[in-house]
Amino acid sequence: MSDHLIFSYAANMNPRLIASRCSKPEPVTVARLPDHSLAFFGYSKRWDGGAATLIDHPGEDLWGVVYKLSFWDTERLDSWLDVRLDGTGDYFLLPTEVIGVDGTTYPVLLYRKFYHGGPQQPPSEDYLETILAGAVAHGLPVPYIETVRRIRTKQATFPVPRIFEREQSSTFGTMSCDCGALNLNSALRHGDTENCFHVD
Repeated sequence: MSDHLIFSYAANMNPRLIASRCSKPEPVTVARLPDHSLAFFGYSKRWDGGAATLIDHPGEDLWGVVYKLSFWDTERLDSWLDVRLDGTGDYFLLPTEVIGVDGTTYPVLLYRKFYHGGPQQPPSEDYLETILAGAVAHGLPVPYIETVRRIRTKQATFPVPRIFEREQSSTFGTMSCDCGALNLNSALRHGDTENCFHVD
């Protein structure tokens, strides 16, 4: 039942997104994972495009945010990312170490996607912009942000992110919006939540 340190390097860097999934996500530090980079494989039903993961990439740094999460918040995040004990889910938890901006080494868990080879797939434009908004909010290095910004994207064919029914009851709160004025993705990316509310 102890707290966990989670290294987030994709959409969960976004403060508004992770706050909609976890009750008390506590950012600890910006950090990097040496010899890895961000990549997109397969298909995300939530974002209508390639799903984020990390790949081995000697000489490159994967930047992200270390969050301290309670045991229960980690369980909720597992549900969002479809982590399953039998290993059949979309992601699995991987223990590793990252290096904080102050040089401190942090033992963390990170979510890595199961993928079975094949070429990388472009993420939806909305997905990448949500990741970028999180990177900017936490002050990740500008050269890294610009590298991520150059990733090729595609247009989503439906409003994203899609929220699945099973997640409504398994998370702390789901951010909802008046669709006539604003969608969730816009709220997350632009910080405009005047027309949004939390459903607990």
